[in-house]
Amino acid sequence: MRRHDGGPGSRGMSNDLAQLQALLPAASARLAGKVALVSGGGSSGPGWSIGKASCATLARHGAVVCVLDASLEAAQDALAAVQALGGQGLALQADVADAVAMERAVQAVMDRYGRLDILQANAGIGKVGGPEDTALADWERIQKVNVDSLLIASRLVLPIMSQQGGGAIVTVSSVAGLRYLGYPHLAYNVTKAAVIHFARMIAQQYAGQGIRANTVVPGLIDTPRVRNTVARMFSADDFEQARAARDRQVPMGRMGTPWEVANAVAFLASDEASYITGTELVVDGGLIGKYA
Repeated sequence: MRRHDGGPGSRGMSNDLAQLQALLPAASARLAGKVALVSGGGSSGPGWSIGKASCATLARHGAVVCVLDASLEAAQDALAAVQALGGQGLALQADVADAVAMERAVQAVMDRYGRLDILQANAGIGKVGGPEDTALADWERIQKVNVDSLLIASRLVLPIMSQQGGGAIVTVSSVAGLRYLGYPHLAYNVTKAAVIHFARMIAQQYAGQGIRANTVVPGLIDTPRVRNTVARMFSADDFEQARAARDRQVPMGRMGTPWEVANAVAFLASDEASYITGTELVVDGGLIGKYA
């Protein structure tokens, strides 16, 4: 695990501060005094992922944001967005499926800030294919990153939150964990279903200790990962054609933005959601309710 305390990543901030602020909700103190750890907080390419947008949004509401990603450069880039908004935090590099690296990362947060109030478990990977196309090694790696990582993180943060008297865990699943979306994505879909149930179990066991656990379930969101991988299922050559195909799938007529998911994360992490635990907030433009 590597740690970085500040300074923009080499990708830099492509938007100036005014442009960044235009993407965000109004600044507030709803998360003031809270320390958040966002795993998978970077972006897999230029632009805004759900993790990176969540880091900026949590900072916008006053939280200290510790960005954890497998890529230190990606974590630094997200931290630069936090700092551009006047926020503070750390950039941490760790594989979420590596228990030792995650222990070091959580310890780095505790060494610096002495508390941990919010865990956003955002990291996730996948590989297109059904049962006959999915190698066991790929299945196991996707399971480790998408599900085993939740156990690793929970074992580290739950004792901290229990001792503090409370905390909020927000996992990020996908509508792929609820239904088939038109192409085989077996390992991803199955693990994203497991994410939902994992959070439900945490919520039940730890409700009496003031710890809430909920899941945000994004639909078709326009992110760098979609542009780089999933869109190829529609068109290998023309991204705009792929974007239009994705847009047509959604009753609202468009893919969602990472910011719309990040707003849901911030709500569930805040005291405004103090009586909400063990449930899912679907952010999908109506996709799950669509018949065909």
